[in-house]
Amino acid sequence: MSSSLVIAPQWLGDAVMTEPLLRRLHARGERITVAALPFVAPVYRCMSAVAEVVELPFAHGRLDLRARRRFGAQLANRFDAAYVLPNSLKAALLPWLAGIERRVGYLGEARFGLLTHRLPNPKGERGAMVPFYSALSGDTNVGADRPVLQVKAADIAEFLSAHGLAAQRFHVLAPGSEYGPAKRWPPAHYAALARELIARSNLPVVILGSAKEASLGAEIAQNHPKIIDLTGKTPLVAAFAGLAASKSVVSNDSGLMHVAAALRVPQVAIFGSSSPEHTPPLSDRAQIIWLKPDAAYTPPLDCAPCFDRECKLGHTRCLNNIAPERVLAFITP
Repeated sequence: MSSSLVIAPQWLGDAVMTEPLLRRLHARGERITVAALPFVAPVYRCMSAVAEVVELPFAHGRLDLRARRRFGAQLANRFDAAYVLPNSLKAALLPWLAGIERRVGYLGEARFGLLTHRLPNPKGERGAMVPFYSALSGDTNVGADRPVLQVKAADIAEFLSAHGLAAQRFHVLAPGSEYGPAKRWPPAHYAALARELIARSNLPVVILGSAKEASLGAEIAQNHPKIIDLTGKTPLVAAFAGLAASKSVVSNDSGLMHVAAALRVPQVAIFGSSSPEHTPPLSDRAQIIWLKPDAAYTPPLDCAPCFDRECKLGHTRCLNNIAPERVLAFITP
């Protein structure tokens, strides 16, 4: 069995989209080690094709050349091939510094000397993410795969016990999005949805997200006795366990949306400034709400998708005009 190093992307959603690539590499006999930043490392521990995860000690966005040299020396003589998934120059440095003979990736930031096997950069938008990453395997039929994640039963049991919950007897809201406000359904809408879900099902609602989203969680929960606000209060693996055990998930276009899809949880994914044609939840149990193609919605959203962090027009109609009742219609209480 050959041994391969995979340099992971830096965003959670992108990391989920790499699972089909790793599954392909594993199926043809490659032992997979993933090098990832600490924030995305937990998602690779949920992939059956991954034998080992090493966490990168580099600061996000910094070159840290001296640290990369030291880390590259630790990886020397361990791998037959490397797959560099981010397009940046610094991401390609580590396999080169480790002296890995075969180094595969997209041309990216003019990485001629750092990669031995380079795919041309896609023209314009790079399109669907799974084929984009899976093409690095060299296989030609890469369009139909869907990411699959598995959370350990012990992690699920620990999450349920810690919060007094029962499997499939609570709903989850994930109101955050790292990219910016133009991808976030309003907290007031989430709050209205949470209260209506509780009224109809008598089940609790759990809010999941990072510490950066704590203010969103607090605004939605408003000290309601059946809303459990865990934003910024759980490690990522616990958030995954919460998603896996839930009855349903409602989220924006975010990393947790992709995790829920890969866990095959019933979900509603709300899109605003981004496009489900580019980053959809890849699950047959997902419902997508996006006003752009809705013929009944007037006036037309000619501005969408803008892919902006904040609405330049100041109205964010693409999200504000999605009523909680419309989301609720897709959820089994």
